[in-house]
Amino acid sequence: MSKQDGSGRQVTAQPTDDTSARILHLDMDAFFASVELLERPELRGRPVIVGHRGARSVVTAATYEARRYGVNSAMPMAIALRRCPNAIVLEPHYDRYTAFSRQVMGILGDVTPLVEPLSIDEAFLDVRGAVPLFGPPFAIATTLRERIRRETGLTASVGAAATKFVAKLASSRAKPDGLLVVPEAETLGFLHPQPITALWGVGGATEERLARLGLRTVGDLARTPLDALRAAIGEAGAVRLHELSWGRDPRAVTPSRDEKSIGHEVTFERDVADADALERELLRLATRVAERLRRGGWVARTVALKLRFGDFRTITRSRTLAEPTDVAERLSREARGLLQEARPAGTGIRLIGVRAENLLPAGSVARGLWDDDEPWRDAETTADAVAERFGRGALTRASLLQPGERRRRSALSSEDVGSLD
Repeated sequence: MSKQDGSGRQVTAQPTDDTSARILHLDMDAFFASVELLERPELRGRPVIVGHRGARSVVTAATYEARRYGVNSAMPMAIALRRCPNAIVLEPHYDRYTAFSRQVMGILGDVTPLVEPLSIDEAFLDVRGAVPLFGPPFAIATTLRERIRRETGLTASVGAAATKFVAKLASSRAKPDGLLVVPEAETLGFLHPQPITALWGVGGATEERLARLGLRTVGDLARTPLDALRAAIGEAGAVRLHELSWGRDPRAVTPSRDEKSIGHEVTFERDVADADALERELLRLATRVAERLRRGGWVARTVALKLRFGDFRTITRSRTLAEPTDVAERLSREARGLLQEARPAGTGIRLIGVRAENLLPAGSVARGLWDDDEPWRDAETTADAVAERFGRGALTRASLLQPGERRRRSALSSEDVGSLD
């Protein structure tokens, strides 16, 4: 496994269309230290330690430049400064870390509702349902990393694999600021050469007991009879490590309900003040959100609107629906209402976004006797079927077309394009 200082880094340099590596593990690089450097950019490239100075203080975080001196988090500050006497010590600001964490997790939620945060700076994602919309895992991970860098100024490393364990191992090998995809068929080739400490649960004592058996790598352990492992480390540990050594990890990505959301947003090249253009963009965004809701089998209880004005002031407004929905027409209608309430007349908008929140499994919600969304639901599910067969864009709402596009598309045959309204 790569060291904490980034040596031994391994990345996937060329794009790959592999779709078997559907589990992503995203880990922010030196998160606390990187957030502090946003306020102190002149310190980039220098050894920086985050923590309080004092006899009993410990290291909260360290840049990769400091880690090359052997400085690690949780190390006593006195030892860290002896190892790296030229390090610059910055006081921690936990409110900043929390704010950036929320922003990053929100970006992940724009790709899939299946996001499982592990800590303030890392999370698992299951992107199987996002592949038809955003491309293979390599493309999804690349887009996430680029967006995080663009919107926060921070970098993230991503591992993609068929299981959570291998994905997390891959992200550690990719650090810093890298992406490593391990296709399912290449799992054992990646896993078996790793040091035995790469396996979850192999600490110092377990490593020593396994070393007495001559086991140094994951492959060594995989080829060892279970009875020998049981004798060395016990029944439970032997079975668990043996399964992991063969890349077997049945755990699913399990988000908490509060963190499930699906959203899309767009940043305009120039501030947009035209109300019709903004409402048309809301409909387009709501259509994409609704497609993903239906594809994932979700309905939303809450619709949220995000606005960023020309002066970079950003606001969000939300509204809870009387009935959960997966219909774009309903989502866009509620978003338009929020826009009218939140935006001063004539104000230019730099960014606009729609998000579906408080998601529930579609099958868990009973429809009322009268369903106002039913006609639109029928039309939109028909569009889903057409898109599944002929590709996205084969059937398009007329209201989403610019006048010039409407004239051009009207010259096409009915087999080329359709309209929902």
